[in-house]
Amino acid sequence: MTPSEVVKFAEENNCLMVDYKFLDFVGIWQHFSTPIAEFSEETFEEGIGFDGSSIRGWQPIHNSDMLLVPDPSTVQIDPFIEVTTLSLICDVMDPITREGYTRDPRFIAKKAEAFLKSTGIADTAYFGPEPEFFVFDDVRYASSANESFYAVDSIEGVWNTGREEFPNLGYKPRHKEGYFPCAPTDSHVDLRNEMVQVLQSVGMTIEAVHHEVSTGGQSEIDMRFDSLLKMGDTLKWFKYIVKNVAFRNGKTVTFMPKPIYNDNGSGMHCHQSLWKDGQNLFAGDGYGGLSKMAMYYIGGIMKHAKALCAFTNPTTNSYKRLVPGFEAPVNLAYSNRNRSASLRIPVTNNEKAKRVEYRTPDASANGYLAFAAQLMAGLDGIENKIDPGQPLDKDIYGLSPEELKDVPVVASSLEDALDHLEKDHDFLLKGDVFTPDVIDMWISYKRESEIDPVRMRPCPEEFALYFDC
Repeated sequence: MTPSEVVKFAEENNCLMVDYKFLDFVGIWQHFSTPIAEFSEETFEEGIGFDGSSIRGWQPIHNSDMLLVPDPSTVQIDPFIEVTTLSLICDVMDPITREGYTRDPRFIAKKAEAFLKSTGIADTAYFGPEPEFFVFDDVRYASSANESFYAVDSIEGVWNTGREEFPNLGYKPRHKEGYFPCAPTDSHVDLRNEMVQVLQSVGMTIEAVHHEVSTGGQSEIDMRFDSLLKMGDTLKWFKYIVKNVAFRNGKTVTFMPKPIYNDNGSGMHCHQSLWKDGQNLFAGDGYGGLSKMAMYYIGGIMKHAKALCAFTNPTTNSYKRLVPGFEAPVNLAYSNRNRSASLRIPVTNNEKAKRVEYRTPDASANGYLAFAAQLMAGLDGIENKIDPGQPLDKDIYGLSPEELKDVPVVASSLEDALDHLEKDHDFLLKGDVFTPDVIDMWISYKRESEIDPVRMRPCPEEFALYFDC
């Protein structure tokens, strides 16, 4: 839509408020609203000022004024606010230069798409993420000088088979057996269906929905792939809707990768392909029906995977899921059909559906940054003709240590990922997509605000192991 069409759309839908959404540096949607009387076509030109110093990882207080400029193509009616509210996703700009803000994740995604076109390699990068999540009925946690605990609960949790529920009707999926029994074992059918209806109401195409492997309410809803920037927008709507539908049903959703011990964590497998002039450049006559370009793209992902983890698996909790020897995509190998490899080539006879699935990422990621970083790694592979080596068509989980010794793995911790990003980020700087300022701030924020607080605190398991020492 154009700005004038957005204003007309607001009038036709009797909108009384306008909600402006934007993404902070770490990856959480922020927003504020104005009455519709304060909204006009000029809003798209003039923007709206806000305090950038109050957003994590952004401006210092002595230089805090920033500008939000709404993107008219992102207009929606917010499905949860009682008063009819127009919703717009915004770009962040410098109020003096009117240039995009380097630490705005959406601006980074835009620059990644522009860089792709400038290379002449392709004109579109398509991404199809599969974000998994848990639905809980209760969550409690605390961390202080003398106390630290968490407790999550779900009516589906196998740990509740003996709980007095007056009556306890059983039908709770056992560990690793949630994929995918029918109701009544799957108790979230209606909840997920409601999520799908709301997701579709904002224009998403939903392809499949199901219970996932873990006990305790793990689920997955798959959406149709889209171009990088649009999928970044869509992923934020996806999280917003899934969380709010659960909330209004008295439940809570988390995209935290590993909230339950001894069962599968939640990932976000990322399907991706490059296109030019309507043609899928990843389709070919090579291994798995892929082109040489697709192979080089895989080579780039594999070469930079440890550094990529800083964006695709950006939390300390991410690495509770990425543990070698368990069902986790840590082995940097590619394979046809093989879900034990971190890079899978899905089987399809449709040339338009030829793609690469990178299975390591999780949904704690900031989508704009994670997609842009994967694209930049893949393009580096294409530019430098990085050979990914031979495929590994075996059950990697069943290989012996001797057989695995030459198979590289992804980062082992957030600290490891940041250390590699510090040494390996030139590929991200091409086309000014990521800037040194962004890399430096990401590393320093993660180390100071996440790694150090976790590293310095005792955890309950340490008391179980060491209190009697």
